[in-house]
Amino acid sequence: MFARTAARFAVRPATASIKARTFATASRAAASATSGRMAMATAGVVTASALSYAYLQKPIAADSKPIAGVKGTLSERTFIAIKPDGVQRALVGKIITRFEDRGYKLVGLKALAPSKELAEKHYEDLKERPFFAGLVKYMTSGTPVIAMVWEGKDVIRQGRKMLGETNPLDSAPGTIRGQYCTTVGRNIIHGSDSFESAEKEIGMWFGKAGDLVEWTPANVDWVQADN
Repeated sequence: MFARTAARFAVRPATASIKARTFATASRAAASATSGRMAMATAGVVTASALSYAYLQKPIAADSKPIAGVKGTLSERTFIAIKPDGVQRALVGKIITRFEDRGYKLVGLKALAPSKELAEKHYEDLKERPFFAGLVKYMTSGTPVIAMVWEGKDVIRQGRKMLGETNPLDSAPGTIRGQYCTTVGRNIIHGSDSFESAEKEIGMWFGKAGDLVEWTPANVDWVQADN
């Protein structure tokens, strides 16, 4: 009898111990699951925050807005190209300095030897003119063209004024053509003559994503502010 009683008492603690362990295991599992869900939620918040921060901090690509900017605003853009004769005569730095000194912002710059196809497309409005073949040959001579996109208020119209007339002999003294050249066939530089031309030409020469860069000059308030 004593043995049976002892056995019953021995079984009860063991059963209680099993129940306790089962409860503890279930509690730990629930806690682990809750902890896991919290960790995932936290990770999601952190990831979302990080992505949001990265998005906000990432520089805005210039090609995320209209390629020629907005006409009549500070974001207006023009296409300027220094032709092979301007490059051969080492006038690149002097021409860039003129636009910089005026307060315009350079958002695209590349040196390239244009293909025949690009030159013909660029000057397609002149394809019926007798000098067209010679013009294409000159532009594709192997000497690079310095293609640029400048941005700023009224930059298309002002850029044309800075260049001077197509015929350098008709250009005012102090303009680029009026100072540096004398013949139409070697007038060293090209500039968009309208907003529509700027859209077309920038698209031809700077049509790939990343070709243009948006940035803010340190002196912007001293150049563009209207008070």
